[in-house]
Amino acid sequence: MKWLESNLVVIFWAVIFGEVIGYIVGALKQVTYDPMTIGITMAVVSVVAVNGIMLLGRSDIKSSEGK
Repeated sequence: MKWLESNLVVIFWAVIFGEVIGYIVGALKQVTYDPMTIGITMAVVSVVAVNGIMLLGRSDIKSSEGK
């Protein structure tokens, strides 16, 4: 359950920060701002990054305990 809750928090904050940064960058570069695309992209990238870091850290802990 902790894994699910942590991923939901990561998705929530990634979408919020992605929308804010996307809006600012869109205004500065004068390009079309598409909130749905930015939100989905940030959610996927953040979940992959956080879970990848967690898996890499877990394998490092297991390998150091075996020595």
